[in-house]
Amino acid sequence: MRVFGVTGWKNAGKTGLVERLVSEITGRGFSVSTVKHAHHAVDVDQTGTDSFRHREAGASEVLLASGKRIAVMQELRGAPEPPLADLLARLLPVDLVLIEGFKRESHPKVEAFRAEAGNALMAPENSTIRAVASDTPLQVQVPVFDLDNTAAVADFILKEVGL
Repeated sequence: MRVFGVTGWKNAGKTGLVERLVSEITGRGFSVSTVKHAHHAVDVDQTGTDSFRHREAGASEVLLASGKRIAVMQELRGAPEPPLADLLARLLPVDLVLIEGFKRESHPKVEAFRAEAGNALMAPENSTIRAVASDTPLQVQVPVFDLDNTAAVADFILKEVGL
């Protein structure tokens, strides 16, 4: 499976860029899935629903299915977070998986960068970053794209992964 990441510090524009890239790349006829890393506890379930009650009762996994979507919730219950490779192995085959976060993993990435966030640029110290999508001109050793030029970023990613 082809994978490419979007990384950056908090408030750098990662989620917006991933959202626009999914729309742009699927609009070109490719299938795309995403993996998003969260640094906090997340719960997509609602208190009081049947599936929530199943998890609270101790179920290791709850698969919720309807005519519109399927959701699988797995409780780690103290087990370590699975490695990215294990998470990718759970996905159905697609043309491209866009990965948001996971900055320390070895897959190729584009860094989202907003000057107003006040964070240092990661690209000079991270060889997995192949390009930067920035709201300001930068002098770095990798290609720099305008953060809002989604088509150019998508062109770069698709070329990098061979699509």
